[in-house]
Amino acid sequence: MKRFFNRVYKKIEKETLPKKLKENFRNVDEEKLEKFKRLLEEEFFKGWRGKDNFSKKVFENDLKTQLYLRLFENRYHYIPWINKTVKLKNSNILEIGCGTGSSTVALTEQGAFVTGIDIDESSLNIAKERMKIYGLEADFLSGNCLELFEKVKEKKFDVIIFYASLEHMLYEERIESIKKYFSILSNGSFLIVVEAPNRLWYFDEHTSLLPFFNWLPDRLAFDYTKFSERSNFRELYKEFSDEKFLHFLRRGRGVSFHEFEIALNSKVEKIKVVSYLKQFLVPFSVERRYLNVLRSIYPKISEGFFYPFLNLIIKKQ
Repeated sequence: MKRFFNRVYKKIEKETLPKKLKENFRNVDEEKLEKFKRLLEEEFFKGWRGKDNFSKKVFENDLKTQLYLRLFENRYHYIPWINKTVKLKNSNILEIGCGTGSSTVALTEQGAFVTGIDIDESSLNIAKERMKIYGLEADFLSGNCLELFEKVKEKKFDVIIFYASLEHMLYEERIESIKKYFSILSNGSFLIVVEAPNRLWYFDEHTSLLPFFNWLPDRLAFDYTKFSERSNFRELYKEFSDEKFLHFLRRGRGVSFHEFEIALNSKVEKIKVVSYLKQFLVPFSVERRYLNVLRSIYPKISEGFFYPFLNLIIKKQ
């Protein structure tokens, strides 16, 4: 798998990855990586994420993703994109949804000062250990970002990143989080959204692996999970309860430009999207045709709102 990713990103590295970014990559020896692997298996892959809930192939892939592929993706995909607009060195960054710290490593090794927030205590414990083995430092806060707002609102951040997190919030949390955290940015600073599955896209690659899933009302989507072929998903929601419904909603629902209009109290065409990350769509495929349909329906807004995932850099002005 590692060889495969090296081949996939070889061209990206040659053509788009600045040498100065690659020079900052921190390496970890195999002994430390093996120790970290055991920690992941013991501390992260438990409960509903436990090994026994997946096929062997799926579990091994998820383990590799957490071990090194996620960091690989950040280094070669997201960091070069962000750094073109926001110079990461010496930037003060608030990362909402730092998870197990792969993105935190990728940001801090480029010289950023990062405060990471995550609601999952197990993920934060992994993130702290990951930072140690890479010889890096960051501040971490555990909890819901709305509950932590009072702790961070007086701090000055050049960048606030919602990293694969907006889709895991309830609707009211999502609106309030965008609204409040955007309010503490000064003019000229940036709000960045990374990997939020787009509600408008026809296929849900994030949660259910079903077409049109994010178009469905929440309760209908819950009942429809039985048609998903994703393991450790359809089995969890066979019977409805308030607890299971909440768990389902936090697994991930789609996000679209509508939340940004409501939270920022501004028509979407007036929101200053200064950069967006293009997914690699095959020319003339159904994906490309569908993207063009969305663009034709609402040609005045940023094309970034029409890709399968929202990867946006919004500048406050």
